[in-house]
Amino acid sequence: MNSEYKDAKNKFQENVSKAKTTGMKFTSVSGEEVEVLYTPDDFNGQNYLEKISFPGEYPFTRGIHANGYRGKIWTMRQFAGFGSPEDTNQRFKYLLKNGQTGLSVAFDLPTLMGCDSDDSISDGEVGICGVAISSLEDMETLLDGIPLDQVSVSMTINSPAAMIYAFFLAVAKKQGVPFENLRGTLQNDILKEYIAQKEFIYPPNPSMRIITDMVEFSTKQVPQFNPISVSGYHIREAGSTAVQELAYTLADGFAYIESAMERGLDIDEFAPRISFFFNSHLDFFEEIAKYRAARRIFAKRMKERYGAKNPRSWWLRFHTQTAGCTLTAQQPENNIVRTAFQALAAVLGGTQSLHTNSMDETLALPSEKAVKIALRTQQVLAYETGVINTVDPLGGSYFVESLTDKMEEGANRIFDEIDSLGGVIPAIEAGYFQREIADAAYRYQLELEKKEKFVVGVNEFVEEDEKIDIPILQVSPEVEKKQKEKLAALKSRRNNEAVEESLRKLKYAAENNQNLMPILIEAAENYCTLGEMIDTLKVPFGVYEETAVF
Repeated sequence: MNSEYKDAKNKFQENVSKAKTTGMKFTSVSGEEVEVLYTPDDFNGQNYLEKISFPGEYPFTRGIHANGYRGKIWTMRQFAGFGSPEDTNQRFKYLLKNGQTGLSVAFDLPTLMGCDSDDSISDGEVGICGVAISSLEDMETLLDGIPLDQVSVSMTINSPAAMIYAFFLAVAKKQGVPFENLRGTLQNDILKEYIAQKEFIYPPNPSMRIITDMVEFSTKQVPQFNPISVSGYHIREAGSTAVQELAYTLADGFAYIESAMERGLDIDEFAPRISFFFNSHLDFFEEIAKYRAARRIFAKRMKERYGAKNPRSWWLRFHTQTAGCTLTAQQPENNIVRTAFQALAAVLGGTQSLHTNSMDETLALPSEKAVKIALRTQQVLAYETGVINTVDPLGGSYFVESLTDKMEEGANRIFDEIDSLGGVIPAIEAGYFQREIADAAYRYQLELEKKEKFVVGVNEFVEEDEKIDIPILQVSPEVEKKQKEKLAALKSRRNNEAVEESLRKLKYAAENNQNLMPILIEAAENYCTLGEMIDTLKVPFGVYEETAVF
């Protein structure tokens, strides 16, 4: 830079040093210091093609498509599921009628834990936080009237993902839809369960074996379906920083890729179907930088370390959900505003798919009105704001480019820490991730309590004697009763000899390293229940017990 620029910058810094401030803490949500101003000194533009380049060009910092959203607007995929399969089927049809472009299934807690609705441990939880799915019959009802060759279906399921996938594929067969025409995504990210969400069943190694079976099967039989959506969302919801979410998520993704390569799969055959799922939190610019850094890190690793040759293998494709942990029960209408800004950050960061949270989700499952407002938020963003007109509009911003570089540098430091522990699974077993996330969450909580950070309506601008007047969705106890009755009727009329034979074959396949997916599909078609299949595999695989971390 010339002397005129340096003199001007020195004068500016002198003026800043004399200026008054509000006394607020000028750090990101993640606790990173933010400078008062960013200049060319913070951005090395000489490496433009190497570090940033053009949209659709390696390393994809600016996006994976040359024309961004001009070619295709992101998929509007509202997460939905509650009560019985009939209830959720009606909600799906309501959302599709109102312009949603993809389905996203939320399952209840028993289903997420691999338990049937009639299991004693399921009492009081059936259909409460999502839809209850215990058998192929339930999946048939859930997807009744929904053409699976025309609508992509995302399913947020992890430990029992293989069984739920088998139910889905069996429904497709009944609809006469060839597997090669199916589109959608399974979350199926078991590593983040050990790290953050804790809905695990089997130990890490057999769980990785099941996922690799699914990747292998999908690559050969269901080529348009994403068998894994590596999820940072729950890591962030547990209290991580943005850079921790970025690094832990990518580390998990690389672990799945390495497992598939060890199986002998060609990286360029399966990698294009691995997708990711990120949180969009409160700090607008930090989130945008996170997505841009994620694409660059992923592309470099895929090309330089794993030797992928297909450019589509270098693409990091991701879904985004606005941050549930930022929603407040106080002044819930404010959540509409929070969600809109978080959605904008996801779009400016180049997401391929987006869920916007509803304003009432801290109080109950979303009402129809609330979920419609959340969907309309995306539609206003897409069709009224002009954000789709140009690709990566914040690219070249000194601040955003500097943040993107810092995100990449921070993630690389964390990769080194994980490698020093022996990889993701040894790091899980050592409690590394749990401790780091707990420390980050504690720091942020202290900032809120000291009023160094603010949440409108919670620790500032509080309304005394606030009365919340919004409709709340209630799940009737009748849902659990009817689900149990349906399951009992199914078990009485199915061919129980075929059920026993399917479960025997499943146990044998697990013990003899056969791919489990064809046997699981057969078991689903014989109306084996979710719990029966899960319990059968507990014999060879065991059950995981987490080491306590203090």
